[in-house]
Amino acid sequence: MKSLRRCTRTACGRPAVATLTYVYADSTAVLGPLATYAEPHCYDLCAEHAERLTAPRGWEVMRLAPDLDAPGPSDDDLLALADAVREAARPAPAPVSEARTVEVGRRGHLRVLRDSDRT
Repeated sequence: MKSLRRCTRTACGRPAVATLTYVYADSTAVLGPLATYAEPHCYDLCAEHAERLTAPRGWEVMRLAPDLDAPGPSDDDLLALADAVREAARPAPAPVSEARTVEVGRRGHLRVLRDSDRT
């Protein structure tokens, strides 16, 4: 499944595959897999910009994602997801009630009901 997030580099519209975070206390730039949520002080990068990343002089780059072109979900995963969506979309069966009720009056949001067996 493709990411909806894009590379944060200016004029780059490619999909993001990695997240860059700076650890200022350790003078380290950490490049890892794409974060689950976009954070304000993290930068999403496409594969090309992640590969070409350099850090300021005196800083260390720690790469936590050796393979940025990780395979997506398999066909079995997608079929299972489609089946789950179809199952959730099916209407629930109407509850079977033994006693039938008839509305005989109404006052505002309140209703007066009577069993249809008792007339």
